[in-house]
Amino acid sequence: MTDRRYYKLLLLSAQMDRTISSLVDEWIDSLPEPQKENITVG
Repeated sequence: MTDRRYYKLLLLSAQMDRTISSLVDEWIDSLPEPQKENITVG
């Protein structure tokens, strides 16, 4: 992660009175569920 992106997250989390982790968790939870047959690990 670039410094610019980190500080953007830091400022946003402070403005919203939340942790960066909670912002990231919420974003991850908002992503669509992956289709199991399309998952490849490698």
